[in-house]
Parts: sequence; structure tokens; C-alpha cells
Amino acid sequence: MYDILQNITKPEDVKKLNLGQLELLASEIREAILNRDSIIGGHVGPNLGIVETAIALHYVFNSPIDKIVWDVSHQCYPHKLLTGRSDGFITNEGMKKISGYTNQDESEHDFFKVGHTSTAVSLASGLAKARDLKNEKHNVIAIIGDGSLSGGEALEGFSNAAVLGSNIIIILNDNEMSIAENHGGLYNNLRLLRETNGCAECNMFKALGFEYKYVKDGNSINDMIEALSSLKDTDKPSVLHIHTQKGKGYKYAEENKEKWHWSVPFDIENGNPKWDMSGENINDLTYNYIVDKIKKDNTVVVVNAGTPGVFGLNDEKRKILGKHFVDVGIAEEHAVAFSSALAKGGAKPIFLVMSSFIQRTYDQLSQDLALNNNPAVILVAWGGISGADMTHLCSFDISMISNIPNLVYLAPTSIEEYMAMLDWAVEQNKHPVIIRQPKEMIHSSLPIDTDYSNLNTYKIANQGNCVAIIAEGSFFELGKNLALELNKHNINPTLINPRYLTGIDENCLENLKSNHQIVVTLEDGELDGGFGEKITRFYGTSDMKVLNYGSFKEFTDRANLDDLYNRYRLKPELIVKDIMAILK
Repeated sequence: MYDILQNITKPEDVKKLNLGQLELLASEIREAILNRDSIIGGHVGPNLGIVETAIALHYVFNSPIDKIVWDVSHQCYPHKLLTGRSDGFITNEGMKKISGYTNQDESEHDFFKVGHTSTAVSLASGLAKARDLKNEKHNVIAIIGDGSLSGGEALEGFSNAAVLGSNIIIILNDNEMSIAENHGGLYNNLRLLRETNGCAECNMFKALGFEYKYVKDGNSINDMIEALSSLKDTDKPSVLHIHTQKGKGYKYAEENKEKWHWSVPFDIENGNPKWDMSGENINDLTYNYIVDKIKKDNTVVVVNAGTPGVFGLNDEKRKILGKHFVDVGIAEEHAVAFSSALAKGGAKPIFLVMSSFIQRTYDQLSQDLALNNNPAVILVAWGGISGADMTHLCSFDISMISNIPNLVYLAPTSIEEYMAMLDWAVEQNKHPVIIRQPKEMIHSSLPIDTDYSNLNTYKIANQGNCVAIIAEGSFFELGKNLALELNKHNINPTLINPRYLTGIDENCLENLKSNHQIVVTLEDGELDGGFGEKITRFYGTSDMKVLNYGSFKEFTDRANLDDLYNRYRLKPELIVKDIMAILK
């Protein structure tokens, strides 16, 4: 099954193989990638397309002395298989130990923990400069996909790498795809270079100052070995532009490149997902709302930064949206500034972004959007504590966004409240509004407000005494369960839906002083700098006891969510123990 791969325990083993054996190795690597992805999910197409390049890299260069830096890590699986981590793809136990991204704690052949895009050239430039300062001699290689070129950091990295004046080799993997299709003017030049076999006079890499080489068939091990051998030990910044096939070797990934960029566990034989993906979901509700709104208002426009799949915007839906959908490429910073200016110009932009990626936009949120107070709308997906990989944690958005002036950050507790907040946000013109999408499809039969212009006014769901529970958004259900647990101790707590994460309701908090001893805050995110601390600060000079519950300031990695909730004491019975200890 893995006749050759089982003997590859280090990169030196690759150098011992002849071309025929390398071709067989490529097949076994693809088999191992599909095995892992079909069992636990992961990136499929990007890894299948880069197999020959990874083999050639380790055949020609001497890792880890020669340093290889992978952008995003969407393409690092073959590299991991060639550097002693095949158990992470072949055995179920091994899969738990190996992440889907590069990680220097796993191997000396990885140099950074990377899961966000467009970073490789900047990181490689730093390694190359450090090498030069120490008068060392080795190669530094960055591998970056064409989709990542649309990110601002990639262009900054290229600009500075070009004037480094020493060895840095940038491999541009051009498979004509980002996660979905590529967007942006620079891809016109890539297409021209492909069509002219790299010979076009108009060449943005040469214009920057790079030595340039093109490989038409980046899935040819022999061609890749020849190209890399010619660049090894170069003393000039160089770009090797290679054309590859995303999803190569797996029929379904070749035929539907966007769908198979990443996949949940699936059946290899037919490509069908093992998880039930049917049923009502937040993406369909949001999309249907937007389509209806566009019919009534031609100024509504959806903005996305290269991740339409996160919001269920497949090719068919994007075509229906037409001119009302703008994909700016993997450029979240630009997306925020672009949305701010759309709002200033009289349009109604709705920027769709995953929590983990809005971290890349702090300056634009502050300066381009909030400082100018333009009424753009941003929907943040997947926000909250999770068992995700350390590079894709979504628990930091509250502490980041809630402390920027002028922004209104709303946390709906139900689907009905979410839809009402979304409609208000789109129609109002006073504030930039950000909404944290619900993580679960929780419905409410309670009356829902439609006007949120009276900022920072909390909603009391149950009026009680002694203990007040302020539970934001996705943790409102936890608040309800906590209230039920307190009922067992003959305590009827006040339950509050704060709705606003960017401010406090001073009147509500002041009134609690009359007949409450403890205030409990529940937030689905990091405590430090978060929503709960604002409540604690308000009560700082009073006798009120405040208990804040949320996540610690830490990077977790594929942790069990139930274990995290126990450690953070985010369980009703644990919180009740803390409360009773104070009351006694």
C-alpha cells in the first residue's frame, strides 16, 4: 500500500530514489492525503496539486539547513509526509498528533506556525536577512499560491524580497485558483505569463527586480527537479513560477476545485460527505435575506475576501448576486476600507468575514471605518470558543472589536434576533455595525425588537434577585441553563441579554445594586479585554461581586471543547459552586 512511503523517514531518503520510484512515491503521497482527509477532513485540492513540487524540493535541497517556508500551510501535507510524519496520514492515532498546518513544535523541518495567508515571502525574507547578517550560506525557499498574491502582505513581502540582494527563492504555485476563483488585476499578468510560457515582456516579477523562471508543467517531477537545481545556491532573489493542477489525482477534486479546496470527512470512492450537511442553516437565511433586500434596494452589495464558502456562497449563488457581489481576493484589510468607502458613497455594503480573519483588519476597522463612522455592516462568522487548530481560533473578536470607538457590535441570542439586527443594521445610516452570527440555529418565541438605535440598552429576559446573569449571544442558552440550576437552590436569578458588546447599560447595572449580590457574565470568547471586564469595571467601587466567565488568554490547538468548558468553568454546575461559595 505504501511500499515506498513507509521507507521515507527523513528528506535524505528521497534523494536515494530514481525517477520511477519518485513517481510511485507521488502516488502513495496522494493516497495518504486522501486517507487523512477522508477520515478527519482537511485541505484536499491544494495538497494534491503540490505533491511533485514537494518531492522535488526535498530531492534538490537539504532541509532543514535549507529553509522551506509554506504559505498558509494549505499545501504542506506532502512536505509533512516527506519529513517523518507519515503516521499523521496513515494511522488514526497519528492523525491526532499532527496538525493540518506547519508547526515547528512538530518538526525541525517547519519554521513557523502558519494558517493565515500571504505570509511566506515576508517570513522567508526575514530568515534570509538573518542568514546574511550571520554570514551563513544556505537556501531560503518560500512557496506561495497564486491566490495568496491578492493579500497585501504578499505584495509587501515581494517588494522587499526583490531588493534583498542575496539568495531567496520564491516558488509561485499557479493553479489558477484561490479558494474559489481568483479576483484582481494582477491575475491578468499571471495568465499572460502562462500563455507565453513565461516569455511575455510584461512581467511583474522582473519589473520588481527578480530573476524569473517558468515551468509549464509543475506536476512533472523531472521538470521541477531541473528548475530547482538551476536555482539552488543562487545569489539573487528569484521567482520560480510553476503551473500546476489543483486537486490532481482525485477525480472529484479535479472536476470541482472550489468544493474540494477543503472538505469534511468523505467517502473516497464517491466523494460524498460523511457528515449530514442538510437542514436549516444561518448561511441560507442570510443569503435569502440579501437577495430579497437587493430586489428592493439596488445599492446593497455583498463584499467577501476570498472565502465565499464560509458563507455558503457557491458559484450559483454568486452568479445570482451578480454585480451585487464583490470578492476582493484574500485581502481582508482592503475589504474593510472598501466597505467603508462604499457606505460613504451611499451604498449599503455587507462584508462577510470569518472571526479568525477579521483579526487581520484591526487598523482598517479603527481608522478607515470607525474613525470615519461610515455605516458599513460586517457579519462575523464562527465567533466563539472552539476546538479548532491554533491558527483558526475564533475567540478573540470580542476583545478586539468591542474596544474600538464608534463601532456597534451586536450579539444576537436567536435566529429571529439576528435577522432583526441585520435588517436594522442595513437600513440605519448612523453607525458602522458588526453582528456576530449565531453559532447554532436557536429559535425564540419571545418578542424581538426591530430598532437597535438606542445603543447599549440591555434586555431583561427574567427579573429576579440575588444573582444577575448577563449572557451574550451564543452563551445566552448557557445563561438559561445556569438560571435553571440556580432555581434548584431556591434562587430566582435575573437573566439579561446584553445585545451590545461595545458598551454597557449603566441604568440597568445600577438598578441591579438594589437587590442583587452577584453579577455573572458569560461570553463566548477571551476574557482579557472582553465584554465581562466592562461590567467588572463598572462595579469596581461598589460592593457588588462580579464573576466573569469566558476563555483564557491562550492559543489552544485542536482541544476537546468539553474539556475547555470544564477548564474555563463554563458549566452551570461549576458556576453555581462559585456562586454558592460567595453567598455562604
